[in-house]
Amino acid sequence: AAARLGVLVKNIADLESAARINAFVFDKTGTLTTGQLGVTKLSPCEGVAPSELLGVAAAAEQFSNHPAARAMVALAQETGLTLPKATDTHEEAGRGVSAMVNGAKIISGRATWLKANGITDPALERAELSETEGYSVIFVARAGRYLGWIGLQDQPRAEAKQSLQELSELNVKRLAMITGDRPSVAQRVAGLVGCPEFRAECLPQQKVEFVESVKRAGYHVAVVGDGVNDAPALAAGDTGIAMGAAGSDVAIHSATIALMSNDLRRLPFLIRLSRAARAAIYQNLGIGAVFIIVGLVLSGMGYLNPIVAALMHNAGSLVVVFNSARLIRLGEELEQEAGSLVAPAVSARAS
Repeated sequence: AAARLGVLVKNIADLESAARINAFVFDKTGTLTTGQLGVTKLSPCEGVAPSELLGVAAAAEQFSNHPAARAMVALAQETGLTLPKATDTHEEAGRGVSAMVNGAKIISGRATWLKANGITDPALERAELSETEGYSVIFVARAGRYLGWIGLQDQPRAEAKQSLQELSELNVKRLAMITGDRPSVAQRVAGLVGCPEFRAECLPQQKVEFVESVKRAGYHVAVVGDGVNDAPALAAGDTGIAMGAAGSDVAIHSATIALMSNDLRRLPFLIRLSRAARAAIYQNLGIGAVFIIVGLVLSGMGYLNPIVAALMHNAGSLVVVFNSARLIRLGEELEQEAGSLVAPAVSARAS
């Protein structure tokens, strides 16, 4: 049932432990949101052209796999900018990138990353305080000079709010979102998807520390993420769930369960399937115990001959098999919804 819906469970013990999950910790970008960041604002300093700001940042980040880097490179290519070769590229997860481009050192990333590399400018301070509200922001500097910032935005997944609501209805006690983004961006996304708790400006190690703090509070934690930055947190959770279709190989290998589609409705389904599987196990144990006890009593009383005993043995096995087979139908409604979405697209291509 899980495989049919694109839920890859690596170990059967992970399917059983999923029934105990009572807390979910989500990454933001690529998990609760589409991860398809788009450049929505270029804010260059005086004397710097918008195309120059974009070109410098895209050149420095052209080898990065971060969604923000891909968005900037894509826009630069769409507008016909030629990106010079970057050398000595260094990327720190959750902070930013530095690279040598045309003999000048480019610093691109968080404001704190620029400051850590010795970039100070009153315009940087002003932008950090107010202008960037609501954006995921990349600050850019070249040869020690602050050039401006680039604002990016992405949208929550259409099914995210419904999925989180279903998890709450399944008695999941704690839902939290962790992100390296700024508090204003995290608050906007958390409000749109209905996530009651969030942590912003988290480095990969801080994400791990947050997951461990939730575990220490007595919760059985599932961590859901898709990127390289999420891999340590995925490994730190009791159950790691990777958004497999759009996720990195590192995240998938760090997780115990992978969603081969990026549909978050698979998460409530996984919880229901796990609980139903555990219930079926207990039911089958009960059925087996009843057959054994009844068989012993009847044979002790002389009512059970070997032929009838053999028939009862096979009947008990069939009851257990058919009771378990009921699980195969779980999630059929999700499969039908997926099919209804595919059919119009196929017919449109055919026409």
